[in-house]
Amino acid sequence: MSEIVLKTEIKDIPFLKRGKVRDIYDMGENLLIVATDRISAFDVVLPNGIPDKGKILTQISIYWFDKMRDLIPNHIIATDVKEYPKTLHKYAGILEGRSMLVKKAKPLAVECVVRGYLSGSGWKSYQKDKTVCGIKLPDGLLESSKLEEPIYTPSTKEEEGHDINITFEQTEDIVGKEIAGKLKNISLAIYKKARDIAEKKGIIIADTKFEFGLYNSTLILIDELLTPDSSRFWSIKDYSPGKSQDSYDKQIVRDYLLTLDWNKTYPGPVLPQDIVQKAAQRYKEILQIITS
Repeated sequence: MSEIVLKTEIKDIPFLKRGKVRDIYDMGENLLIVATDRISAFDVVLPNGIPDKGKILTQISIYWFDKMRDLIPNHIIATDVKEYPKTLHKYAGILEGRSMLVKKAKPLAVECVVRGYLSGSGWKSYQKDKTVCGIKLPDGLLESSKLEEPIYTPSTKEEEGHDINITFEQTEDIVGKEIAGKLKNISLAIYKKARDIAEKKGIIIADTKFEFGLYNSTLILIDELLTPDSSRFWSIKDYSPGKSQDSYDKQIVRDYLLTLDWNKTYPGPVLPQDIVQKAAQRYKEILQIITS
């Protein structure tokens, strides 16, 4: 099993921020983003990680960023350590495969969520009043039902805790009407293109979330893209509406944690090795399916 990278220390560059998974360093005009093997569940980063998870997330993101170039530019400058500034070359052992040198964009304070199927918080909302983020849906839908057309259901971007689902009108208040409209249109276009690519590989993208930023006043894609941490991937051959589906993500971890007497607050429990290995296998499987 690969060595698990839970934390990085790149001493020559100012450290900017540690997210749930990513460590971000300030390169002056640019940023260095390093995806670690940390795993979070219920908004708590767990003590042990999943081997190679950071590399898998990075490689899947790179694949999709490349596929979407004709729709919208993205923040990637380089992903090969040899093309990074020389000060970083001595850290190649840590950085190779799990890092990106990116443009320093100004992130927009909205998570752009697109749903093609009814699952997660969307399903919970539908059960209450047949709506998701203020969008009225038809009666009679089941859990995991395919929607007639994908819907754009934005949310806030919270530093701590859960993001909060909001209406399209609320995004207009946050980022302005023009940008809100662009975010909606490009999010739906990216989702539809990705959905069509994935379906040919036997995968359903049930829902996903995108992040955007402004760089020199231009809207660009940032952060990660269509990974198992930001999307629900289901197998077409196993798909069966009316229940939750088996996902290519950390669902194995969540399911295990739900069997414990744990109050979903820090510190989280240590994952047993068999759960770690099963989760690692799921991440590897989806990398192979998507990028092959």
